Amino acid sequence: MSDDTRKLPTGFGRLWTAQTASSLGDGVTHAALPLLALTLTRDPMALAVVTAAGTLPWLLFGVLGGALVDRWDRRRTMWVTDAARTALLATPAVAAALDALSIPLLAAVAFLLGLGGLFFDTAATAYLPGLLGRDPALLERANSRLRGAQTAASGFAGPPAGSALLALGRAVPLLADALSFLLSALLVRSLPALPRPVPEARASLLGQARAGASYVFRDRVLLGLALRPAVGNVAFLAVETVLALFAHDRLGIHAYGFGLLLTAEATGGLLGAGIASRLGRRLGTGTALTCTATVEGLAILGLAAAPNPYVAALALAACGAGMGATMVLGPSLRQTIVPARLMGRVASTSRMLAMCAAPLGAFLGGWLATAYDLRTPLYAAAALLLAMTAVTASMTSNRRVEAALQAAAQAAAPEIPAPREPARRSAPDPV
Repeated sequence: MSDDTRKLPTGFGRLWTAQTASSLGDGVTHAALPLLALTLTRDPMALAVVTAAGTLPWLLFGVLGGALVDRWDRRRTMWVTDAARTALLATPAVAAALDALSIPLLAAVAFLLGLGGLFFDTAATAYLPGLLGRDPALLERANSRLRGAQTAASGFAGPPAGSALLALGRAVPLLADALSFLLSALLVRSLPALPRPVPEARASLLGQARAGASYVFRDRVLLGLALRPAVGNVAFLAVETVLALFAHDRLGIHAYGFGLLLTAEATGGLLGAGIASRLGRRLGTGTALTCTATVEGLAILGLAAAPNPYVAALALAACGAGMGATMVLGPSLRQTIVPARLMGRVASTSRMLAMCAAPLGAFLGGWLATAYDLRTPLYAAAALLLAMTAVTASMTSNRRVEAALQAAAQAAAPEIPAPREPARRSAPDPV
């Protein structure tokens, strides 16, 4: 049976619905928390604390969180985490109703929500391969749907809904997010239980975390997959830091037009996620990843040289498409080739590298814009993306991907009972 006609299992529909509901709630809170903070203070540093608090868990506990997920039942980790986030949001909702909100409370809530996101996202990434029998084609289709729904819910629908709900009352968006987590917890609780991975020899938590990180750095394919988002985050945050000012001063775009500019990027992301599987089948996963990374670099180069808002929107849409496809192909390949017992640690290590790189990109963008010109960070970001593509192209070539898939297929038999079909072969490297 062809890759296109095989159906995803029924359980995936519940997982997809749960993550879509959770992403919608995340989008609501992403808009509502800064606006709630703005009702309490106009101090930029205080506002920055609330924003930064949500990213700290990945920086502080990323690898350790992955090690814990590899020790725990992944399904239980997901639904317990979302149930806890439901209860957590009741605190600021009650505080808002009693007019007792404060910046420290909002920062603490943002931190704990981020910590919950670390455990839920890592557990979901580790659970999905088992649900789909580690089938590469099914993983690409599943990740395409998950990525598309996440973009639509958290990028398009969530933020406007958060702003609108806030107008009804300061507690309303928080309660809406709590309901999204409750729905997600109930749906995940109904998912099928999967066999636990073969346990490792007993080791300390730090030792297991170190083993997971070492596994990434020793494997050239996994290292290449981890370097793309890490270096990409440096480049994209350099762009994001100056994008609003660049759009206003160089392109003559004001507030409404800037929103449309970001919508163009999100639209491209949906398109890229939708065509990712087709690209992987036609070009081979390795070559497709190289092509999408090249598109991202060239798109940012086009943005830097854009003479008007229309070219800038087209460039951002192309960049979004490259990012959308990359974020389907890369995780799908990782989920196929990484042993189940290490999946949580490998996923969290890769995510942590990307999160740690983001502040560097923001600093780089601000410094280059101050020292030179608003277009300079964009040109530097494009150069960085294209250099990264050249470095990682050989690390994730079709030959290396094919070898990794074959090794995973041979090793999977004793670890995952009754896989559906042998792993799909990648296309050969073009001559």
